[in-house]
Amino acid sequence: MNAPQDPAENSRETVELALGGMTCAACAARIEKQLNKLPGVEAAVNLAAERAHVRYNPGEVGVDRLIATIVKTGFSADVSTADTRAVEKAKKLAIYQAELRRFRIAAALTLPLVAQMAFMFGAADGTAAHADVIPRWLQLLLATPVQFWIGWRFYVGGFNAIRGGAGNMDVLVALGTSMAWAYSLVVTLWGLQHQHVYFEASATVITLVLLGKILEARAKAKTSAAIEALARLQPQTARIERRVENKVELVDVPVTTLIPGDVFVVRAGEAMPVDGEVIDGASSANESMLTGESLPVGKAAGDRVFAATINGDGLLRCRARGVGSHTLLAGIIRLVEEAQGSKAPVQRLADKVAAIFVPVVVAIALLTFIAWWALAGDFTQALVNAVAVLVIACPCALGLATPTAIMVGTGQGARAGVLIRNAVALELAERLKVLVVDKTGTLTEGRPAVTDMLPVSGAGDLCAPGSALYGEAMATLLQLAASLEQGSTHPLAAAIVARAKADGVALLSPQNVVTSAGQGMTGEVAGRRVLVGSVNWVKAQGWSSAAADALARAGRSVVAVVADNVLLGFIGIADPLRITSPSAVARLNRLGIEVVMLTGDNAGTAQAVAAAAGIVRFEAEVMPGDKAAAVRKLMRDGVLVGMAGDGINDAPALAAADVSFAMAAGSDVAMQAADVTLMRNDLHGVADAISLSRATLAKIRQNLFFAFIYNVLGIPLAALGMLNPVIAGAAMAMSSVSVVSNSLLLRNWKAQRP
Repeated sequence: MNAPQDPAENSRETVELALGGMTCAACAARIEKQLNKLPGVEAAVNLAAERAHVRYNPGEVGVDRLIATIVKTGFSADVSTADTRAVEKAKKLAIYQAELRRFRIAAALTLPLVAQMAFMFGAADGTAAHADVIPRWLQLLLATPVQFWIGWRFYVGGFNAIRGGAGNMDVLVALGTSMAWAYSLVVTLWGLQHQHVYFEASATVITLVLLGKILEARAKAKTSAAIEALARLQPQTARIERRVENKVELVDVPVTTLIPGDVFVVRAGEAMPVDGEVIDGASSANESMLTGESLPVGKAAGDRVFAATINGDGLLRCRARGVGSHTLLAGIIRLVEEAQGSKAPVQRLADKVAAIFVPVVVAIALLTFIAWWALAGDFTQALVNAVAVLVIACPCALGLATPTAIMVGTGQGARAGVLIRNAVALELAERLKVLVVDKTGTLTEGRPAVTDMLPVSGAGDLCAPGSALYGEAMATLLQLAASLEQGSTHPLAAAIVARAKADGVALLSPQNVVTSAGQGMTGEVAGRRVLVGSVNWVKAQGWSSAAADALARAGRSVVAVVADNVLLGFIGIADPLRITSPSAVARLNRLGIEVVMLTGDNAGTAQAVAAAAGIVRFEAEVMPGDKAAAVRKLMRDGVLVGMAGDGINDAPALAAADVSFAMAAGSDVAMQAADVTLMRNDLHGVADAISLSRATLAKIRQNLFFAFIYNVLGIPLAALGMLNPVIAGAAMAMSSVSVVSNSLLLRNWKAQRP
């Protein structure tokens, strides 16, 4: 729900920081904790994206201090913008390749140790199980570089975590493998041939953890594939007009150099370089990358075009309107990245567990060691089981369970033209039971047109078509109404003015115009006192007509026109129902959501539109200021209520709803007004958003179940001596990969199209 804006919030700024060095959920929690300790700072750290979304008060804290705090905590940080995205990707690739080289070296050193272990376990008799295929001094030489060179990152990460007053995965791996390596070193140096050494365990665990991190990095890279694909769609160059020696020439320039006002030319089949307005030419554009709609959209002079959309068969000459970070595409990417960095309420449990996880695991490992040594009298077995506990318990899967699903889900939504503002809205949308919809522009096309004009004679009767009075009465009715309404932005007023212009009616200048919200307008036109407004408003002042009621029953919005206290007639206006509205309403009903229509129109029109759309429950003649109250009334029953409107006129109602859906393609205002912005003006987008929300939350719950059940089962098994440290290390490495891979299955989600 959109809460009222705190004036103090206006002074806050937002920065996105790219982070380095995080290994698990505990790392993310520690960075978040340290940042939130700073005055005036609200930070959310996304482990999967390796980013921190920070809101701060520049008067109290600067970006330099934010970065310094993260560095002091033991991690790296840099400001992340659209311009630095390529640099960040190259940096991550370099780190990935370095990790891959280190893993190959570790695998080469570890392989002989693993081969020996396999030989020992596969021996036919018990004697071979105590024999060393590889001399212990050579095992020491093979394991030591893996432990202290390849595995140095775990010591550094663990030291930084402990210095910061917390623990993380590095602490667990460093403790577990160091215990196994140190014990094996003592046995080797003291020549205790009857005691087994565990060089293979320490080396294999480190190697497997590195492998898991590499696989995890590859999988995480795919979670942001949808956004990267959108960013790649924008061309790198633009063909613009330049005046050279009094001649206009076409010059190819980098798209980053364009400024508003530049004139660019787009040939058939090319992508639009920036947002603009068509000056000359006629064509069509494929805007599916923004709206999810595959049908091309016609483009002619005066129409808007958007960066990355594909021009059809014609040549277009356009003037740049939005460039750089001000394009619609950049706004979409920015909005989705903010959503990917936000936290869903369901993640709170995982955050609480991650905060205390490492100390609890270390305590369990210590108790395991003491219990086995005291009860079984076997130091070696006690040590091995304690190591297994440390290695099996990794908070990585917990930290990745929610953000990876949110990243994939919001990315898929962006591809389908469903822009989700934050993870809270994503979670709440799953539980919606009632959807309130506006009529005009949501259920209907939003382009009302005059369908009927009924002039009234001085006696109060309708003028008969073809009579002497009819033509003159029609002209007067339309001229006075359109002249008064030409200053209004109301859709019905626009329809009347458009009809007058189409009929060639000369519009006069109105004087002393007064608007009554939700009722109509009064003013002076050509010396006559004119009133144009709703039938109910006119009826309240003493005029009525059965003809107006008949128009309303036929589904028309009826406007009455009065001049000098004489009723001149009625104008019927219809806004055609969207062809997709009935199927969208039926689909929402199948999802278990009741659709309720609120409209300021009269009851007759409201009933006709509701019946055509398949809506049972509706309220008519609701004033704009009363829609929010109507939404809150529906919320009293304890059900979650969503609101779908145009994002501007319905702002109070949108703010009152638990989740708001703005149906206004290409509107920057709508993108800021609602929790979910639908790039297609189609109620199927709301159904898509709810379907996506349910699919994403299902993945989050599955991931959290996997992460919790893995530790709930794994730690006791390790403590009871039923898990070898090597097997524990492999399982730990695969836990994070399995969670991320499960999230990636969301890429199979597709928006439904009628």
